[in-house]
Amino acid sequence: MTPNLFDARPAVPVFADAVFMLAPRSLARVGRWRPVGAMALLAAGLLLGGPLQAQVNPGAPNGTRTVNEWLSRMHEASRQRAYTGTLVVSAGPAMSAAKIWHVCDGTQQMERIDTLTGPPRTTIRRNNDVITFEPETKTAFVEKRESLGMFPELLRTPSNLIPQFYSARETGVQRVAGHLADMVEILPRDELRFGYRIWSERQTGLVVKLQTLGEQGAVLEQMAFSELNLDAPVSMDKLQRLMKDTRGYEVHKPVLKKTTAEAEGWRLKEAVPGFTAMSCHTRDTGATQAPGTAPMQWVFSDGLASVSLFVEPFDPQRHGQEKAAAVGATHSVSKRVGDHWLTVLGEVPPPTLRRFALALERTR
Repeated sequence: MTPNLFDARPAVPVFADAVFMLAPRSLARVGRWRPVGAMALLAAGLLLGGPLQAQVNPGAPNGTRTVNEWLSRMHEASRQRAYTGTLVVSAGPAMSAAKIWHVCDGTQQMERIDTLTGPPRTTIRRNNDVITFEPETKTAFVEKRESLGMFPELLRTPSNLIPQFYSARETGVQRVAGHLADMVEILPRDELRFGYRIWSERQTGLVVKLQTLGEQGAVLEQMAFSELNLDAPVSMDKLQRLMKDTRGYEVHKPVLKKTTAEAEGWRLKEAVPGFTAMSCHTRDTGATQAPGTAPMQWVFSDGLASVSLFVEPFDPQRHGQEKAAAVGATHSVSKRVGDHWLTVLGEVPPPTLRRFALALERTR
């Protein structure tokens, strides 16, 4: 069966509902977590927006913007427009689509995302509050997504390493979904991360198409609007009412605890260049657990690319030999680390994941 790229169970931390439903079922569910991918980070910051104070030179001629200026301009565009559109995502042979409604009043943002392929699902977000409705099972998942601002926050802090590891160049103009768009390539400066080709609507800067690029510019993954209506009449009040209406649904709230890897007894003995620890959570499984044995997700990012380390107690009935998997730009490696099972997942080249896997060690 061809996986639905928008089919993934809600989990934390996440950044953009539309693109966090990118991951195929085979890679999306590690326990009950959802991966944090580079394309998701880009879409969160550039397409669905967040609290960025853009630092852009509006008079810069074409082709002279820095990578930060390009990314800031694209991100800020989502804060200035209400729009509706159909987003199509492809990874390898699989393809999925979703309908998106987006509105922002400058301080509060709301989106509604309806899957158009695979099992029906509606996700509604108001700032960091998210609810996902699954009509077939009459189940709703409620969560807080505190990491939503990670991408834009990195752009405006001294710890922003994006220019150190990426460069930008403008490559032309094309039409996407009926709109003229500037094409810009965000290119990696080393082999630890992928590149991106982005189409930014000329007047607004809104991202209308995004590709993840592998070796020699091969397209590993792509998302694009097949139709897009700018300045659409999206009602924030209507979305708020829909978000609160859980009649007939069984509501679940994942129990997650914010923590640190050090507190859970883990560390990286060697840093992976450019990647900074962004968040760490454990999940309450409902069973009695010894300290430091709860399933853990540790997230790293370089500002665009992201890697998640999932650690759980080793179970010989579920876990086997060391293995690797890939769908589109999303790769994973899994291995046993003492009495635990580690899965490293992200939209980065496999050697990057292996560096994380080799560096992780138990401290107690």
